[in-house]
Amino acid sequence: ASYVTVMAAADGWFTALAVGVSLLKCLFINAYRSTDFEVHRNWLAITHSLPVSRWYYENTSEWTLDYPPLFAWFEFGLSHVGRHFDKNMLQIQKAPYESDATLLFQRLSVICTDLVYILATRECCRCVSEQKSSRDILNRPSFVLAVLLLFNFGLLIVDHIHFQYNGFLMGFLLLSVAKHLQSKHLQGALLFSILLNLKHIYLYVAPAYGVFLLRSYCFTKDHSDGRLNWRSFSLLRFSALGLIVLLVTAVSFGPFIAMGQMPQVLSRLFPFKRGLCHAYWAPNAWALYNAADKALTVLGLRLGLVGSGPQASMTGGLVQEFHHTALPSISPTVTLLCTALAILPAVLFLMWRPRCSASFLRALVLCALGSFLFGWHVHEKAVLLAILPLSVLAVQSREDAGIFLVLASTGHYSLFPLIFTAAELPLKFLLMLLFSVFSFSSLHKLSSLLCALERWYLCGLGLVCVTSELLLPLSTVSARLPFLPLLLTSVYCAVGVAYCFIRVYGSLLRTNYKIKAS
Repeated sequence: ASYVTVMAAADGWFTALAVGVSLLKCLFINAYRSTDFEVHRNWLAITHSLPVSRWYYENTSEWTLDYPPLFAWFEFGLSHVGRHFDKNMLQIQKAPYESDATLLFQRLSVICTDLVYILATRECCRCVSEQKSSRDILNRPSFVLAVLLLFNFGLLIVDHIHFQYNGFLMGFLLLSVAKHLQSKHLQGALLFSILLNLKHIYLYVAPAYGVFLLRSYCFTKDHSDGRLNWRSFSLLRFSALGLIVLLVTAVSFGPFIAMGQMPQVLSRLFPFKRGLCHAYWAPNAWALYNAADKALTVLGLRLGLVGSGPQASMTGGLVQEFHHTALPSISPTVTLLCTALAILPAVLFLMWRPRCSASFLRALVLCALGSFLFGWHVHEKAVLLAILPLSVLAVQSREDAGIFLVLASTGHYSLFPLIFTAAELPLKFLLMLLFSVFSFSSLHKLSSLLCALERWYLCGLGLVCVTSELLLPLSTVSARLPFLPLLLTSVYCAVGVAYCFIRVYGSLLRTNYKIKAS
């Protein structure tokens, strides 16, 4: 009875938060929107106007369909709602199309599909330990987690200003995590399989999922010293997991396999000719590598050791292949090898301590960060794959809270170049300031979280922000070096992300608690 009473009260404040953030998102309908707005508009047209056999061949627009088939079906479903707003948006054309009705529909489609994310947040809040003696809702870990997830700064600007469907997709991820924390492993596996077939970037965290399910679900018990007990391996459970993955994949890719189109589909999903880095550098190891190559090239030119320098394409905001000058060029194979080496220790540790939910979450964060730091053509938005799951740990552990504050501050600020219009400049500053103030004030109750080095680094981040967003754009330097602010942002933030990656590894090795599911 007491549990029902507590949950009824919780539903009240949670509903208020969910409604509040949804209304906040409505205020951004007329804000700046990136080319991704036209990308998804074109996908609506492709899936609505063409037979399935032509979806992954259509190239009238440069924004071709490059998400897995389940997301294509998702767009197909949205198109049948969108036609009641503006039928013209569903016409395939080379030039971008926009109308007030199209804008309203696409913005509302993101807000409405975020219901999946809201549901996932509610389930994650039920998976954290509460202090039953505390009557102050504002101090409860579940309330803090709800605000950190629902009002996440990155999702607000990436989805509801820049324009994408990350909240909808992250909802599947967090809902899957919650099901695993509640020991509902088959439901969690089903949700994650659906997620992989909606967007393949979630392959970043698939190793953590695979090992966790194998050890926690397929092995029913271990030896007393923690070693694998092969006699406890359940072939039935393993088969159930395999059947779930096969069925979801068959539904998603089956029609294209039957039509013999898999090579074409895979070429769209994995376009390796797009280059090592995305148009805006993600703050990862390759941003540091590019900066080092640029610095060595300039030094080589002055010393007469290099005949010519690279073109500005490395920092020109273009999606294309780039060959380094002073340092060896990086191939997709090299990035794959570096990523595998980066996440291998986390995966192996999860093999040894599979039944600790904190170990699973930390391994998941490490897989996300390792792939972000060393992956090929990584988007800066991918840092959210680590920030959001880390939020669940941050409300329970002092050490994880400190890491979260550094990673959230660094990762969120690295998204600033996505919103570069003058009208939205005060908005992104205000949103991040409010999120940061709440994060530091609410998590600080766990005790002092940041060491002197971390505090100095975050102060430096503030200086980088003022320099990149205000001083350089107003100076004459911006005319000669227009992408210097981007370079400064990427390099400085890459240091912070790499530092957090190392810190999470240390936290993983010291895992000594288990998240309790309600």
